[in-house]
Amino acid sequence: MGDQKILVTEPTLPPLEDFIPLLEDIWDRKWLTNNGHYHQELEKALADYLGVPYISLFSNGTLALITALQALRIQGEVITTPYSFVATTHSLCWNGIQPVFCDIDPKTLNLDPEKIEAAITPNTSAIMPVHVYGNPCDVERIENIANNYGLKVIYDAAHAFGVKYKGQSVLNFGDLSILSFHATKVFNTIEGGAIISPDKKTKDRIDKLKNFGFSGETTVVAPGINAKMNELQSAFGLLQLRDIDNNIEKRKAVVNHYREQLKDISGVSFMDDMIHVDHNYAYFPIFVDKYLYGMDRDDLYEKLQEHNIYGRRYFYPLISSFSMYRHLKSANPDNLPVSNEIAEKVICLPLYPELEKSVIDNIIDIIRK
Repeated sequence: MGDQKILVTEPTLPPLEDFIPLLEDIWDRKWLTNNGHYHQELEKALADYLGVPYISLFSNGTLALITALQALRIQGEVITTPYSFVATTHSLCWNGIQPVFCDIDPKTLNLDPEKIEAAITPNTSAIMPVHVYGNPCDVERIENIANNYGLKVIYDAAHAFGVKYKGQSVLNFGDLSILSFHATKVFNTIEGGAIISPDKKTKDRIDKLKNFGFSGETTVVAPGINAKMNELQSAFGLLQLRDIDNNIEKRKAVVNHYREQLKDISGVSFMDDMIHVDHNYAYFPIFVDKYLYGMDRDDLYEKLQEHNIYGRRYFYPLISSFSMYRHLKSANPDNLPVSNEIAEKVICLPLYPELEKSVIDNIIDIIRK
């Protein structure tokens, strides 16, 4: 591989020659943002592909999270996971909501339903689980808990584009689901995101909130934000959608090759496919047991970098360990034993559709040695 750096992911790009005619059309229309032609086309195409009733495009997933909480008027406390990207909890902070961290299930690495009820207080208004690595949460048990206590459920589904559970989109569970279309994701619009809504009334409220709260030319009905996706990214997304199924199949092939070659290495484990789930193969995390493997996760992480292999320790450190959250009672490591253990073991290996087999074999060879 020489001096070439192999990163944890590489963005999928549409053919440039296919993008140029769309750019020329945007130039002719002179309509760059504010619910333009390609924005409307992408919303329709994504709703159809994903099998969801309503979708609102956003300039990024973080603003989508922040707006979703506003749309449902969430206040007080929200139960969430420490094992995620910081945007999950930051969105609560930006809304003046107190996060309450709950431990994760050791198999799925998602919010553990067994622990949720103990975290509910009179101030709890919602649950914000994350479909970690695109693996669906226990949506049925979370729904039962939410119904029993009168709580809203907002899923951070940043990793879960195209994922199905029992034949239907995992995005249809909960009150709202939020997607990220960042360049690192299975489907990307360079930057971008979306909120999945169950009905038109909710979508209309979200669409007003992402456009400063405007309802008509001169009426503002809420303290909204500017979170609109522009026409260039929308057109880019339409092209990306053409090849998404093929790219997911390529990702699956990479994952299966990793699994086959790593299955006999003592001290290195990984996650298998879940039953009743159509996966998108967004990430391939491995977990290093330092006693069985002979070195700890960080030693292997650095050894890979010596060979220009740049995996990522998703998710380390835990969100609960950052300075703005560690004062919270729920952030106490004694409250989060599984999360802390997994965070010390995980490395996500490089995974993207065009990752060459020779590179994968080299990564496996380094781990094996």
